[in-house]
Amino acid sequence: MNAFTRGVGGVRVRLRERLFRRGRPPGLRTAKTTLAAVLSFVLAERLHTSPEPVLAPLTALLVVQLTMYETVAQGLQRVASVLAGVLVAVGVASVVGLSWWSLGAVVAVSLILGRLLRLGPQLLEMPISAMLVLAVGDAAAGHAAVGRVYETLIGAAVGVAVNAVIAPPLYLQPAGDAVAELAERLAGFGRGLAEGLRAGWSRAAADRWLTEARALGGEVARADRTLARAEQSARLNPRGGRARDVQPRLRIGLTGLEHCYVTLRNLCRALLDRTFYVPADEEASAFGAESRSALADVLDTAAAAVESVVAVTNPGQAELGSADAARAEVEARLSDLQRHRDRLAGLLLVDPHADQGAWQQHGALLAAVDRLRVEVEAAVRPAGAAWRPPRISDRQRQAVRRALDTRTRRRRAARSAPEPDR
Repeated sequence: MNAFTRGVGGVRVRLRERLFRRGRPPGLRTAKTTLAAVLSFVLAERLHTSPEPVLAPLTALLVVQLTMYETVAQGLQRVASVLAGVLVAVGVASVVGLSWWSLGAVVAVSLILGRLLRLGPQLLEMPISAMLVLAVGDAAAGHAAVGRVYETLIGAAVGVAVNAVIAPPLYLQPAGDAVAELAERLAGFGRGLAEGLRAGWSRAAADRWLTEARALGGEVARADRTLARAEQSARLNPRGGRARDVQPRLRIGLTGLEHCYVTLRNLCRALLDRTFYVPADEEASAFGAESRSALADVLDTAAAAVESVVAVTNPGQAELGSADAARAEVEARLSDLQRHRDRLAGLLLVDPHADQGAWQQHGALLAAVDRLRVEVEAAVRPAGAAWRPPRISDRQRQAVRRALDTRTRRRRAARSAPEPDR
């Protein structure tokens, strides 16, 4: 497998991912967002919140997100920003009218309060609401403020309800696909490196393979982001119960594959380092033909073991018996890997007094092979307990605890500080 073939394969995977997203019907979010906007407008119009209640569909349009947790968070942030903005505007309008300095004061106060409230993406909605209410004048400020708050509440409530009732997204299958694609890329890299070792070896080839191994870090990061989105999609999701059994397998598998990536990178580093311990005209003989063939067999067997991890982490692998059978297959491949590793160790055995450099580099190579076997085995271990998404209050509780710990440390530091000389 040359670099061009691997590049074409990567482009094909990306194109398939963009065009055919498994686990989510195409256009579902667009339809849900449109429905939420229409329903919120009709409801606000029936309640006569304002002559043209466009704020309700606008809020619904902004609230509907990819996951239920994001939808609820966006709705709460938008309601808080609008409510705080109109309170600031009503307070200012009851004292002074609209002028350049009152406008500046409203914007400054709104931005400061918005940052203190941590409104995030809805930060600017607070000064916008304040300015719009302030612009109608003191007489109509109260009515405009109430209408704006009502429409925001309607839009947020409808957006959350539509996203909760109509197929709330649960991104377990895309996460499983991302983990499977990562395993395929790692296995493909191992087989490609094995072919390169059988064909010959040089310092340039070792450097190129190390560069390609480092490039796999982007695949690891993408899989981690996809799994993190799946974990977030289970929060506040009526369908989130399925994630309790699937998430542990995915997270354990992804962690093991990430460590396999690091180990493959270290293995390539050991292969490159060895070429610097021999003269430039002898770099092709840094590893003998029989040693390279044995290492290629190790990599082929490891690639097959990495591919077998997918059968254990797959979200569709719900039955305990099928998961156990998949683990048994991985263990069989790891047994083959151990046998090839022992053969490689016999071929790489050198006297440390005769060639200390070879002894060190061969040891690093064998250590990488051992770690690769251990990490593949760790990637398919059974989960200890079902996963539960963190509660919303956990983050706020941790923030309060950090603030209290910081305050306690400052007090202790102030007490222990020496008194200044008088």
